[in-house]
Amino acid sequence: MTPPDSSINTGRRLFLAAGSLTVSFSLLPAVRALAQSTEAATPGPAAGADKLPGNLSTEPMLDAWVRIDASGRITVNTGKAELGTGIRTAFIQIAAEQLQVAPAAIHLVTADTGLTPNEGYTAGSHSTADSGTAILHASAQVRGLLLQAAAQHLGVAADTLAIQNGQIRAPDGRTLTFGDAVAGADLHQKATMQSPLIDPKAHKVIGTSLPRVDIPAKVTGGIAYVQDMRLPGMMHARIVRPPSYGARLVKVDRGAVEAMPGVVKVVQDGSFLAVVAKDEWQAIQAMRALYAASTWDEVAVLPSPDQVNATLLSLPRTEIPVADTHTATPAPAQTLKARYTKPYLMHGSIGPSCAVAHLDQGKLTVWTHSQGVFPLRGGLAELLGMNAADIRCIHTEGSGCYGHNAADDAAADAALVARALPGTPIRLQWMREQEHTWEPYNPAMITDVRASLDASGKIVDWQYELWSNSHNQRIENAGRFMSAVSLAKPFTPAPPKPIPMPEGGGDRNSIPLYDLPNLKVQHHFLPDMPIRVSAMRGLGAYMNAFTIESFMDELAVAAQADPVEFRLRHLSNPRARAVVELAAHNFGWTPRKAGSAPQGSALQQGSAPQQGPARPPGTGVGFAFAQYKNLMSYLAMAVEIEIDRDTGIVRIARVSAAVDSGQVVNPDGVRNQIEGGIIQSFSWTLFEQVAHDTKRIRSYDWSTYPILRFSALPAKVDVQIIDRPGMPFLGAGEAAQGPAGAALNNAIADATGRRLRDLPLGGRIRSVIG
Repeated sequence: MTPPDSSINTGRRLFLAAGSLTVSFSLLPAVRALAQSTEAATPGPAAGADKLPGNLSTEPMLDAWVRIDASGRITVNTGKAELGTGIRTAFIQIAAEQLQVAPAAIHLVTADTGLTPNEGYTAGSHSTADSGTAILHASAQVRGLLLQAAAQHLGVAADTLAIQNGQIRAPDGRTLTFGDAVAGADLHQKATMQSPLIDPKAHKVIGTSLPRVDIPAKVTGGIAYVQDMRLPGMMHARIVRPPSYGARLVKVDRGAVEAMPGVVKVVQDGSFLAVVAKDEWQAIQAMRALYAASTWDEVAVLPSPDQVNATLLSLPRTEIPVADTHTATPAPAQTLKARYTKPYLMHGSIGPSCAVAHLDQGKLTVWTHSQGVFPLRGGLAELLGMNAADIRCIHTEGSGCYGHNAADDAAADAALVARALPGTPIRLQWMREQEHTWEPYNPAMITDVRASLDASGKIVDWQYELWSNSHNQRIENAGRFMSAVSLAKPFTPAPPKPIPMPEGGGDRNSIPLYDLPNLKVQHHFLPDMPIRVSAMRGLGAYMNAFTIESFMDELAVAAQADPVEFRLRHLSNPRARAVVELAAHNFGWTPRKAGSAPQGSALQQGSAPQQGPARPPGTGVGFAFAQYKNLMSYLAMAVEIEIDRDTGIVRIARVSAAVDSGQVVNPDGVRNQIEGGIIQSFSWTLFEQVAHDTKRIRSYDWSTYPILRFSALPAKVDVQIIDRPGMPFLGAGEAAQGPAGAALNNAIADATGRRLRDLPLGGRIRSVIG
């Protein structure tokens, strides 16, 4: 990797000398970046642009998205970051399709405060829906402008021109390059409502599984991540973290550490401690020595592990009514209720967080795997007392990074150290135990659900409550950085705030998509956070879908109905029904006979299996469905498992999923996202739980925070895609988490005859087998 071009003007684009091509646009001020209300939000609509497609509403200038220079080089900008989801490839496909050029002709620039539009955070499966849609329309409109300019130059009508092999061709055979055409075009103009989009029936690039451009470096050990960056003259830094939440540095003996080989500097500001050395191993050795030379005052601030749920129920709360509808219905014949719980989860990033920072002549550049480079820049400006215009944050992929892990904290750490050594690039990486014990976790949650069935087996009443801390502690101010509260002059974190529906935070996906005549959903939002938390894949959607879909199976049993038929009985949305029916069909789901019991009750009682054809004892099948946020991708899946009676270990035999994510740009990319979501959800559901005592986090490595290993992977995963050409992109990155966990739980219940309601399930299965 190379440092950024220092000649880049971060205030305006340059006017190219050749021709009249204007490529200037004003970068959005930091205040807009910090005006976001959700973890997935983008800055508010620009004046008069609130109805433009996608994020053109936040940045309507065409040349903010698509630039073409005099040589014909095409640069497409996106404020979204590549997080391993394949959006770089998808965005290249979208632009190439609309500009009618080969994908290789597109140079894509991702989140960079010096170059790209401010699209807030890359989160919530919004990338394709928001940025992809903006690129789609901007590219189409730029193509239209190029053709108009070419037509004027050639003296022909624009609709007689064609684009072939990157050239604009007239009926008489004359050609112009994009560089020739752009000389007569003004791309510095606002997007319009209408775009000359290519007919989806004529698509050649969208809808194909173009190989991902980010993969080769990753699988060949090339330079792929911020962890791989090396700059000339760069030094290595490590942080000395406190041993526990609330710990304060009492004293530190720095002398011996400063005399260690290779050590360049010990940085101290209050309880913030860091070492800088010439090479990485020297920095690690110095960090360990400095920790040993430090004395900390610790306090017990964490809840007792066996009191986490009681603590959540007792914390001060803000009541948020999510839904409340009433319709006359038949009298209930039976009522069921249940409580489900979920522990704190960690991101478990494979590579510990890292950042490179360089303060040079009053200008700070930070390479970071943050999901929001613009909000990060605002936070760093406050932390360091600098003007945001003097800070440039460049997204660089992080190994195994997603969600609000420690990426922003590492960037702040690196910036603080770089400030102490101006002129020297600083590469700062966290240690494994630091990543595990200090990253912001996904909150523990409690859900209570109660529902009534009428005599015909239809749901006539649904009552749902959930208790959850904030799912968003993104960088609203400098106080949100972990290091900021350790400084001699500490910053105060911005208070936790709920994310309003329909995106939602803890209440995301808390409203079932089913037809429920009487429905009430209540969110008990808990501002106090005994354990540091923030955004993780899906936010509350995983737990809410897990609860809803597990309880739907409990209701199906009570109604003596097949689980798939029971869902369809309450589902009128045609796209929802389509994925349910497709997943069931491809799985070979055999409807349960009315009045029969799940397979597991037979296993427990020693009688014959009741669901479909006879299966060996200890096997089970489960089904689940959800539309992510009730407004994005539809997904249904069926799971078949086997349980070892002696150990309780689950073997996942096969998974069959069906997804509708609107128009599909890259089918293989969508399939990858669904497959990855399924695997991660299975890991959360079976294994994951942050361990702690009242003073310290005890999940500090992979043995103390087990995740799903290769040996536990499903033997077969089949993902069927329902493509909707011409319809909006819905985003698929987080669609699978909720249904996958619930389908697995339903399969376990089918195999064992016992319903588990406390996550993670893996360690509890043996006890219910008997």
